[in-house]
Amino acid sequence: MPNSNSHAVAQAVHDLGSAMWFGGTTMGVVGVNKSGRDLTQGIDRIRVAKSGWTRFSPLEWAGIGATMLAGLQLSRSSAGRLALQKSFRSVGTIKAGVTLVGALATAYAAYCGAKVATLAEQAYERGESVEVADATTPTPQTAEKLAAWQRQQQMIQYAVPVLAGTNIALGSYLTGSYRPGKSFKEMVRTMRRS
Repeated sequence: MPNSNSHAVAQAVHDLGSAMWFGGTTMGVVGVNKSGRDLTQGIDRIRVAKSGWTRFSPLEWAGIGATMLAGLQLSRSSAGRLALQKSFRSVGTIKAGVTLVGALATAYAAYCGAKVATLAEQAYERGESVEVADATTPTPQTAEKLAAWQRQQQMIQYAVPVLAGTNIALGSYLTGSYRPGKSFKEMVRTMRRS
C-alpha cells in the first residue's frame, strides 16, 4: 500500500479510536453513572453502572489502543515533518503525553469503580444499607470509605473525556499542519534558524 494510503488509514483508525474513547466516556459520565438515580435501592444504582461500564470497557480500551497504535504509525510516517517543523514536533509530543495520561486516568477510573462496587457489595452482604445518589455521587448517609472512592471516581471520570477531547483537538491541529503552505513556511523558518 502506498505511504499516503497507509497514512490515511492510520489517521482514520486514530480518529475513530479517539471518537470511541471520547464519546463512550462522556456517555458513561453523564448517562451510565446517573441512570441508577431512577432505581430505589442504592446497591442497584451501583450495580447498573457497573454493568454498563463492564460492557463498554472492552470497546473503550480498543479505542485507546487504536489511538495509540495509529498514533505511533502517524509519527513514523511523519518523521521528516517531525525533524523539520518545531511546532509539529512540540504539539505531537504534547499529544502523546495527553494520550498517555488519558489512558492512565481511564485505568484509574476503572480501578475506582471496582472499589466502589466491591465496597457496596460488601456492605450489602453485611446487611447494611447502601445509601448513594448514583454510582459516583454519595449522600450524607453514604459510608465514609465508599463516599471517598465515589468522589475519586467522579473526579477522574470527568477528567477522562477532557483528556480524550484534548487528544482529538491536538490531532486536528496536527492534521491542519499538513497544508502545503503551512508546511513550507515552517520548514523555511527551521532552516533559517539552523
